[in-house]
Order: sequence, then structure tokens, then C-alpha cells
Amino acid sequence: ILLLAESEFDRIFTVSLFFPDLLPPGVCNLLNPAAIYANNEISLGDVEIYGFDYDYTLAQYSNLLHSMIFNTARDILIEQYKYPEGLGKYDYIPGFAIRGLHYDVKKSLLMKIDAFHYVQLGTAYRGLRPVPDEEVIELYGGTQHIPLYQMSDFYGKGPSLKQFMDIFSLPEMTLLSSVIDYFLAHGIEFDQIHLYKDISDAIKDVHVKGMMYQWIEKDMEKYILHGDETYAVLNRLVNHNKKLFLITNSPFSFVDKGMKHMVGKNWRDLFDMVIVQADKPNFFTDRRKPFRKLDDKGSLQWDKISQLEKGKIYKEGNLFDFLRLTGWRGSKVLYFGDHLYSDLADLMLRHGWRTGAIVPELETEIRIINTEQYMHSLTWQQALTGLLERMQMHQDAESKQVLLEWMQERQEIRSLTKNLFNPQFGSIFRTFHNPTYFSRRLVRFSDIYMASISCLLNYDVNFTFYPRRTPLQHEAPLWMDQLCTGCMKTPFLEEMVHIR
Repeated sequence: ILLLAESEFDRIFTVSLFFPDLLPPGVCNLLNPAAIYANNEISLGDVEIYGFDYDYTLAQYSNLLHSMIFNTARDILIEQYKYPEGLGKYDYIPGFAIRGLHYDVKKSLLMKIDAFHYVQLGTAYRGLRPVPDEEVIELYGGTQHIPLYQMSDFYGKGPSLKQFMDIFSLPEMTLLSSVIDYFLAHGIEFDQIHLYKDISDAIKDVHVKGMMYQWIEKDMEKYILHGDETYAVLNRLVNHNKKLFLITNSPFSFVDKGMKHMVGKNWRDLFDMVIVQADKPNFFTDRRKPFRKLDDKGSLQWDKISQLEKGKIYKEGNLFDFLRLTGWRGSKVLYFGDHLYSDLADLMLRHGWRTGAIVPELETEIRIINTEQYMHSLTWQQALTGLLERMQMHQDAESKQVLLEWMQERQEIRSLTKNLFNPQFGSIFRTFHNPTYFSRRLVRFSDIYMASISCLLNYDVNFTFYPRRTPLQHEAPLWMDQLCTGCMKTPFLEEMVHIR
């Protein structure tokens, strides 16, 4: 009957009649892109102090910034590093790369790796072209698995693998792929290590030499998004007697202009502590750098810091002095940042702060998950997987042929589903069925995660987030008759005010 079914709908209906337990439970509500998702139970009522990163946390940037970073770093390679002028024809490719990818420096491979250290086949690129699955497996000794010793260390920097974890890395990955594409197309030999370092240094120059800061300061309306929402979040927290602090790697003059644009000239009145050029993640681990005070114009002062005063600006320093001077310890502190390693990992694992990850990609991914095409693809994919598992004991020739056709169809649907998110690398959260390496870190280093801090406006300041109890594999059969656990319903969904 399944073979005679002409449409995907007919096949799903047939499976529902004969194998109802193979279909996932129906989704009772669409996912909400403005919701906050919990990895760990946390009550906002217990949080007295809110901390924030600046870039991509308080300040959300337009994607136009990526093109500027790409073009400037590309020109630095040509003019200062004497790379071929032909690279000038390459422009930034929006949507080529996704966050969380790994780059094997010695093999010049950009790829997506899952939580179990396996390369997702079909997502390995050398330059701008995909590398055949067979070649990827051969490069890693006959397996898709990347051994632990080769994987990234605690901060995403392994001996030969680099993980790109922040949003600013999107133009870096695209430039890296573009340069390799040019060299391969023109038969130019290159040293992989030197090429990677040159591109990293060129990208770093854009930040360190202040070029990016200058672009944003000249046209904040163009580059900074949703500033009114940032003001609403901060003002609401202060009105509920919460203490606020800011720890950022960006310089004071840049932060000051951005915050005045978003919040107003008296933005510092909202914060109990402001720390700039903090040098995270070293700020969280290195005890050697003392705090230095800045005056209102951003000039360094020479005082020895024995207390951290409200309304003052501090530079550098370290978390250990911060904890000693403020007494802000443990779960009464909730810190938000976009970089899982530099912002959140040490705070969660070593200091017991609660952490919130800002994942702007979440909004787009949820909108894709809510589409009818995704729903149908996932439903039929799950049904096929169950059929393959259930029917594999039939070993006659006709059954084997049917099983082979189902396996091929399942692979086709998995590829189509991947392409809904990104044609090259798919979703940042999943490989075909496993969580990505990025997802694994997201769950490990954050109590809650959301698309932007404006999502806080949708919840009471005493709201408790309860992570859904999702089944372990040995528990899964017990869940088949229960309602969908993926809809993340909250009491406020119907009443949420739509934020511009």
C-alpha cells in the first residue's frame, strides 16, 4: 500500500493507519521566535544582578556589517600581504557559512561536526566547493570521526582545528573560503598554516585598528538594530530594583556612542558597573591585570582601585577582583552574551553564575521549523526511519529492494530538510539527526537561550523557566502517547505584545 501511495500526504496517512506509533505526536502550537528556551531550571525571582556583553547582546548589528568586514580584510590581504589582485573580484556571500563550523587548518576543510565528533557528510567545503564524502572519509583515515585530541580545546582552539563561534566570524569563514577558491582555481600552491594566519590577522586588523568601530559610529541608524528594545529591557530591570553591569571587550568611546544612541545620554545611570576592553575570556581566568579607571572622556587614571563605584568606567581588570570588590557571586547573578566560550563558559563552570546565550539565528531557524514544508518533511522522515527499523528483519529480495528505496528516500529528505536552513551547512543546531557541536556547547554553557535580550520583555521578572523533560532513548516508547514536548508553551504567548 505504501508503494502505491502517490503523495507524501497519502503515505503519512497510510502509516498513521497501520503504524500509528511511528509518527511523532502532532505539534499543538507553532514555536514562538520571541520565546526564551531553558536548558536548566532558573527562577528570575532569584536573580538580583544582571550582567551583559555589548556587541551582539545589547547592540544588535545589521548584516551589512559583514560585507564591510569582508571587503576591508580582503583589501588588506591584497595591499599589505601582497595576495593576488584577482581576489578583488570576490564579494561577501551572505548565507554561505553558519556559526559553529570547524576549520581543519592543515586540510583546508570547513565543515560541520556533530556532538559526537562526526563530520556531517555533505557539509565539508574546500574553498567554495563541496568535498566528496568519500574524500572526506579518506582524509580522516577511513572514518567521519574526528579524534578528541584533534578537536577544539575549551575555547574552540585545537592543535589543527579552529571552531568559529561568534557572529563576527561569518565574514572570516567566507573570506577564507574565497581565498582558497581563488588559489585552487588558478593552480597556486600555498601553505595552509600561513594562509589561515594571514586571513585571521587581516580580520583582526579590522577590529583592533578600530575600522569597524568607525563605520558603526558614522552611521548608527544603518548598523545598529532595535535600540529601543535594549532601552526597554534595561529600564524595566532597573525599575524592578535589579542591579546591572556591563563587561565588554570593546573600547569606551565606541560603547558610549552606541549606548547614547540606543538608550540616551544618561545610559550610565542605569548601570552599577561598566567595564570596557576587558580582554575576555582572559578576564575570567587571569588574576594579573588590575582594574584601571577612566575619566568621562575615556582617559586613563592612575588611582589604585580599592572599590568599584557606580557610574564610573573601568578598563581591563579580572573577575577575581570583581568578585572580591562587589561580592556578586553564584546564582543571584545572570550574565548574557553571544559567545559561548568567551562570554559564558567560565562563568557557568567555574564561578556558578547563571548564564543566558543570545543566539540571533534562532529567530530565522524557528520560522523555518514552523513552515508546512519542514513539518511534512520531518514527519515523513521520522516515519521512514521507524519503518526501516521495524521492517529490516524481512530479508527476501523484494523486501530488501523496498528497504533500499526507503533508505535512499530518507537520505533525500534529510538533504532537503538541511537545505531549508542553509544549502551548504544546514541548521546551526542539528546535523541530520544529532545535535551539532555548537548545540552541545549551547546546552552545556547556558541556562537559557533566546534570539535577543528583548525576549525578556515577554516574561514577568519573577518568571521561572522549567526545561521540558525530553525522553532519553530508553524512555522514548513511554512518550509516544503524550502531547508534543517541543512547542515550548508559556502562559504569556497569547498576550505577548509584538515588539517592533
